[in-house]
Amino acid sequence: MTKTIPVLAGLFGAGLAANGVVMLAAPEAWYFAVPGVTATGPFNQHFLRDIGLIFVLLGSAVAFGAARPETRTLLWGMAALWLSGHALFHVWEVAAGLCGPEVLPRDFPAVTLPALIAIALSLWSVRHVDG
Repeated sequence: MTKTIPVLAGLFGAGLAANGVVMLAAPEAWYFAVPGVTATGPFNQHFLRDIGLIFVLLGSAVAFGAARPETRTLLWGMAALWLSGHALFHVWEVAAGLCGPEVLPRDFPAVTLPALIAIALSLWSVRHVDG
């Protein structure tokens, strides 16, 4: 597992970064392709590209942490922090009545699951700080 986890983390980071690249390169296509996004408000190219930059940064941080054990805990922890905040914001929207609870299962694969993966990677890293 000690060698497998960083490889899986690298793939996870590549996926996050790829999502960001698509958001930057084709924000309108991304907006209409991702289930539920159109229900969150009108298309906003600037906003999607801003978030795309965040995903490129997060993905790069996770991938870099996969390759560099000495930076892993910090980089994976920071990615987990943002992704968890994003997931909690989605839960808050339901709690505040801005949308119905049916959005939580729809959003789970793209919002909550990445946060849970990043948390798990961060906890694994803390337990394996020697690389």
